[in-house]
Amino acid sequence: MAQNRRRFLAGASIAGLTTVAGCVGGFGDEDESEYQVGMVYSTGGLGDNSFNDMASQGIDDATDEFDVGYQESEPSEQSEFDNMQRDYAEPGDYDLVTCVGYEQEDALEDNAEEYDEQNFIIIDTVVDADNVRSYTFDEPGGSFQVGHLAGLLTTEEFSAGDSETDPDETVVGFVGGDESPLIESFEAGFTAGVEYANDDVDVESIYVDSFDDTSGGREAASTLYEDQGADIIFHAAGGAGIGVFQVAEEEGRFAIGVDADQSVQEEDYADVILASMVKRVDEAVLTAVESIVNDEFEGGDVEELGLEDDGVDVVLGDTIGDEIPDDILDELEESEEEIIDGDIDVPDDPDDV
Repeated sequence: MAQNRRRFLAGASIAGLTTVAGCVGGFGDEDESEYQVGMVYSTGGLGDNSFNDMASQGIDDATDEFDVGYQESEPSEQSEFDNMQRDYAEPGDYDLVTCVGYEQEDALEDNAEEYDEQNFIIIDTVVDADNVRSYTFDEPGGSFQVGHLAGLLTTEEFSAGDSETDPDETVVGFVGGDESPLIESFEAGFTAGVEYANDDVDVESIYVDSFDDTSGGREAASTLYEDQGADIIFHAAGGAGIGVFQVAEEEGRFAIGVDADQSVQEEDYADVILASMVKRVDEAVLTAVESIVNDEFEGGDVEELGLEDDGVDVVLGDTIGDEIPDDILDELEESEEEIIDGDIDVPDDPDDV
C-alpha cells in the first residue's frame, strides 16, 4: 500500500476570539454552587461540534447531576493557556481546573508546580504531577476501526444518499489539523486499518496546520477527492473538518467524522458522513467532576479510555450508516475484538505502518 503524507499550509486561518464566560454570567460572577470548575478549552473554541463541544457537554452533564457551577475560557492561541490556567488557580476558589487538549501541556507543567494545592485534569496528554489527573484515549484503536471501514468500502460499489465510492481508484484520504504526535496517531491507526482491510488501497494524507480553518479543510479535501481520486476521507481536524464535509457533498463522496457523532452535530452534512470516531471526552470531564464531589480525586494518575470501555468508538452515521452492508459491519466487530484481545497491535506513528 502506498502512503503519501503532505503538509498543507493554509493561506489564511480564521482568527479565534478569546472569551471568558460562565454558566451564570461573566468571569468572577457570584455562583452559589457548592463546587466550582474552571474550563480552559483548546484552540478552536466552542462551536467546533467536535472535541471542545464534547468537553462542554461533559461539564453541562455534571451541572445536571451535581451542585456544580463553572466558568469557561476560550483561547485563540497557545500563548494564552498559561494565563487562563492561572486565572482559575490563583484565587483558590476552584475545586477543579480542566485543561482541554494536548496543547496545554507545557503551561500546565509549570502551573501545576506553582499551584500545588490546586486540582487539575488534562485531556489528551500526560502531565506528571501529583495534583494532575491525565486522561488519554486510544485514538489509534478507534482510528483503525474507521480505517478498516474505509478500506473495505472503497473497493466495493457502494452508494448512499447522493454519494458513491469509486472502486476503480481504491484511494482514501486523511486530513489532520496539525502534524503533532497526537494527530499523527489518528493517521497511523487509520492507515493501519485500511491496510488490514486491503493492502492495495492507497492512503493520501494532508495536514492543514489549523483546527478552525474551514477553507483549509476545503482545499485539502478538494485535493484528495478531485486530484488524488479519494472517495472517503477521515478527518481529525476539528472545525477545519467542516470543509471536508462540504467538499464531500459537492463531489458526491463520503467522509468520516471525529470526536463526536458529527452526523448529528453537523446534520447539514449527515448525507455524506458514513461514521464518526467518537472520543468520550464528555465522560472524562464528568468522571473527573464526580471524583471531586465524592472527595475521591486522585492526581498523579493516567486514565486511558479505549475500545474495551467505549472510551473510543465507531458510531455509524445517523442518516446513511444503516446502509453499510452487514458483512462489513461483521468484519468491524471482529477486528474490534482482536484489538481488545491484543491480537492486533495498532501503531501510533505513521512511520511504523
